Amino acid sequence: MSVSEFLNRKPLFYKEIDVLRMPKAYNLIRNKIKIPPVIHIIGTNGKGSTGRFLAHTLLKRGYKVGHYTSPHIMKFNERIWINGENISDEFLEEVHQKLQKLLPKNVIDSLSYFEYTTFLAALSFEGLDFVIMEAGLGGEFDATNVFEKEISLVTTIDLDHQSFLGDNIIDIATTKLNSIQNEAIIGKQIHEDVEWVVQKKINEGKKIYKYLDFFEMEEIEELKKEFKFAKFLFPNFLLAMSYLKKRGISFSPKDLNDLRLPGRFEEIEKDLWIDVGHNPLAAREIVKSLPKKVNLVYNTYADKDYEEILKILKPKINKLYLIDVKNDRIEEKEKIKKTAEKLGIDVEEFKKIKKPMLVFGSFSVVEEFLKWKKSLK
Repeated sequence: MSVSEFLNRKPLFYKEIDVLRMPKAYNLIRNKIKIPPVIHIIGTNGKGSTGRFLAHTLLKRGYKVGHYTSPHIMKFNERIWINGENISDEFLEEVHQKLQKLLPKNVIDSLSYFEYTTFLAALSFEGLDFVIMEAGLGGEFDATNVFEKEISLVTTIDLDHQSFLGDNIIDIATTKLNSIQNEAIIGKQIHEDVEWVVQKKINEGKKIYKYLDFFEMEEIEELKKEFKFAKFLFPNFLLAMSYLKKRGISFSPKDLNDLRLPGRFEEIEKDLWIDVGHNPLAAREIVKSLPKKVNLVYNTYADKDYEEILKILKPKINKLYLIDVKNDRIEEKEKIKKTAEKLGIDVEEFKKIKKPMLVFGSFSVVEEFLKWKKSLK
């Protein structure tokens, strides 16, 4: 069975997670996977951009680099980035067939979509100098947590995925920071409770640095002048570069001149932005970044606090356009419509582009919009 056929049979999401399944499977083949200790990226928002800033810069400095990120926007191959390119269909098929032989069939069948693809990434990254893996959900029980880690990079932690991670910042930060093996660098934080959990980890013997400790203020101001991406991504850039500082590897913002970050407040044409953000933290940053009021193309997963998200976005919304998304986790459109109207936001069905326009709500929303746009050509 091909990798695409195999993955299509796996459900993308699970209501319950077996936290022992991935460690047990990894223990069966840990000696068969030859990758360097992982740079593990954990946090709520900014994991993808932090990882890509670091991976791209290391590549520019002459290293062989792999970056595992999720989810994807248009094609699965986006999740496994090797030396500047998404994994090819041929190589993906090759590592899939290899993994099918390494693990017993009953184990392979039991693995979740994300667990299986994490193994695919690991096998793809054999022989590289650096491997960067982004946690999918949480940290302590995430599939990526089974590998030996060189260091953890911690992006901003906020409320998200409460049904799995806990309904307060201390619980969420704890399950994320419990994945730290020996060392970590903490990026920009907005909650004091995160600092409390960090101090607890330090007291337990973990070596933890703050990302700004690696920079002089003058250097930060100079880097900011040359940074070409959205301002809210700059702390993620500094977090990534703090790792290079720690390792004594040189860098320049010019290393990113040819880097594209799909779906990260990306202006794909004049006055048309797409962003894969899906929680209040992302919404707050979008409001700060938008230069004008926009028409919002939106939909959301049922487990997201979309009332709070729309409340945050409201000052920058002219009208909300609900787009159809084929996904079991998507909220009923009528419920979103009623919530928006209660907030005083006009709502219509999405049918055409009306600039200025922002597409926001999740990877799935951006994917549906881009597929629709492509179908017009």
